[in-house]
Amino acid sequence: MREIVFDTETTGLDPKTGDRMVEIGCIEMVNLVPTGESYHAYFNPQRDMPAGAEAVHGLSAAFLADKPLFGDLADELLDFIGDSPLVAHNAGFDFGFLNAELVMIEREPVCMSRMVDTVAIARKRHPGAKLSLDALCSRYGIDRSHRVKHGALLDAELLAQVYVELKGGRQIGLELAAEVAAAQAATASPEVAAVRQAPDRPRREPRPHTASEAEIARHKEFMAGIDDPLWG
Repeated sequence: MREIVFDTETTGLDPKTGDRMVEIGCIEMVNLVPTGESYHAYFNPQRDMPAGAEAVHGLSAAFLADKPLFGDLADELLDFIGDSPLVAHNAGFDFGFLNAELVMIEREPVCMSRMVDTVAIARKRHPGAKLSLDALCSRYGIDRSHRVKHGALLDAELLAQVYVELKGGRQIGLELAAEVAAAQAATASPEVAAVRQAPDRPRREPRPHTASEAEIARHKEFMAGIDDPLWG
C-alpha cells in the first residue's frame, strides 16, 4: 500500500487567523518501506514571519521572499500525493494548513478520511508517555542528531522511521527474515538442504497419539484407587 508521510512548517498555529504554510516535505512509502521518492517545497506566504515561528524552523521572510506561491506548485504537490493516505504527526494541524491553502486557491480540500495521525497511534501504544517526535525518536533509537531546527522534509524522514516502528517495525523485520529463510531453503540444492535439516541428535520415530492397551489398563487401575472422586 502506498502512503505519504508529510510535515509542514508555518508562520504560526492557526490558518483561520491568517497564518500560512511556508514549507512542505513528503516521503513516499510502499508497504512501510521508503521508496526514495520525495517532494519538498518552500512557499512565499505573502506576509511577515513572526519571530517565534522563525525561531522554530529558521525560515525568514527574506529567505521566502523569492519562493513560489502555493498556487504555483499546487498541481505538482497534488500529483505527488495522489489519492494515498497521508501520515502526519498531530495530523489535524498539518491537514488544517494544507486544506486552508487549497481552499484559498479554490481547489478541493483533501478528504479528512485520508488522515493518519501518528500521535493517536502512539497514544494507544504508549499511554501516558511523551508523544513528541523527539520523544518517539528517543524511544525507538532513531538518530536525530542532525536536526538542529525543524524542517519539513527532515521531520517527514524522521516520522517515516517512527511510523514504521509504531506499526510494528521490528516484527515486520522478523517476518521478512523468516520469509527469506524459507525461500532460501526452497531453492537450496538437495545436498545443502540435507545439511541444513540434519538433526543434532539421534532421530526417534514419532509416538502414536493414541494410548496403548497397557497404558489404558494402568489408567483404569489408578482411577479405581481414588476415594470419593469429584466426578462420581
